[in-house]
Amino acid sequence: MIADRIRQARLAAGMTQDEVVQRLASAGHPITKAALSKYEKRKSEPKQTLLILLGRALGVKPSYFFSEPTLTTNWLAFRKQTKLSKSKQEQIKAYAEKVVEHQAWLQATLYPRQKPFFPKPMEVRSPEDAEAASRRLRGAWELGDAPIDSLVETVEDKGGFVVEYVESGIQFDGLSGKADGRPVIVVNPGTQMDRCRYNVAHELGHIFTACPPRLSEKERESIAHRFAAALLVPEKVAKEELGEKRRHLDFVELGVLKQKYGLSMQAWIRRAKDLEIISGSVYRSLCIEFSKRGCRQREPDRYDYHGREKPKRLMQMVRRAVSEGIVSLDDANRMCPESGADSIAVVHKMGESTLSPTELLRLPRCERTAILATAALQAEKEYRTNSDLTDFDAFGEDDLHVEDSSTKKR
Repeated sequence: MIADRIRQARLAAGMTQDEVVQRLASAGHPITKAALSKYEKRKSEPKQTLLILLGRALGVKPSYFFSEPTLTTNWLAFRKQTKLSKSKQEQIKAYAEKVVEHQAWLQATLYPRQKPFFPKPMEVRSPEDAEAASRRLRGAWELGDAPIDSLVETVEDKGGFVVEYVESGIQFDGLSGKADGRPVIVVNPGTQMDRCRYNVAHELGHIFTACPPRLSEKERESIAHRFAAALLVPEKVAKEELGEKRRHLDFVELGVLKQKYGLSMQAWIRRAKDLEIISGSVYRSLCIEFSKRGCRQREPDRYDYHGREKPKRLMQMVRRAVSEGIVSLDDANRMCPESGADSIAVVHKMGESTLSPTELLRLPRCERTAILATAALQAEKEYRTNSDLTDFDAFGEDDLHVEDSSTKKR
């Protein structure tokens, strides 16, 4: 267990064994790479003093190395570029497993009676089966045929996990798996909003379809693509919007539909072809038109989709857990560094009058504004409920214009 936890913490931190050795050496605690490798391969067990040092280097508590994982993640599909190294793939998985573990614990602690609801995967052999699987998922989640406001929020609301892996230039689109039966989707936030949305739908396709072993990876990907497009734009909706048969699709029309449904213009063209609304020749001519316009890689900005495809569940739960005293600030920042948990403590300090005006001015403007807003609300409540502050006689005119006797003499 300790060996696995050391390796997971190192990978999640995005560090090689050489980098860990270097960090420990710079802190005055040198060990060899061979020794660290033995710890990770269960050939040797580190002393507790070394685990404390490793915890500091890797950003985890020493107790992390002794804790049993609360759930197991089984990875299903990884849509990536061939340039993405094996070590980077393992790093992304380890990071996601760590985040999912935190989120699962918070959900069980804060919402003990809330049960996730996900239908079993449907056996799929053809694109038509993928269409049926998407309809089944929409039905199970009671989504109807309307555009989905936020696919990420929908997955999180149903008890699934969506993890962002943030790294500049990272070469992957999506990673999907299951953690004790609950969906896990890892996304690259560096992509455009409609692309991110589609990637989530694509990974749901891998999770909620069961393909026979005889299908190739390319065929499985094709089914996941069909599932994604059908989930975002059901067949009935596509034919209502475009019509049963078309000889051409208008460029601006596609842009408007992209903004409404969060499906890219080119994905709309492919959807029309798959549903036989347009012929193969019309599809090819439209693809050529996109190439001539220079829109294959980047569609026009004026048709950008502005949705809310960003995971928020972990941040919300961390903020609540800190406010209720369930987790410490250090634990909160380990679970979700971008949660801004420190500002919660600052607001609490303000309520306890432990911040001086000078300390307040040194804070970032956003934190200072939040503190002052909270203080104003507290003051309003005090004035509304404290009779000592409101039960007094109003000033009269004489009180406002009192002439000093010395003034009269002049």
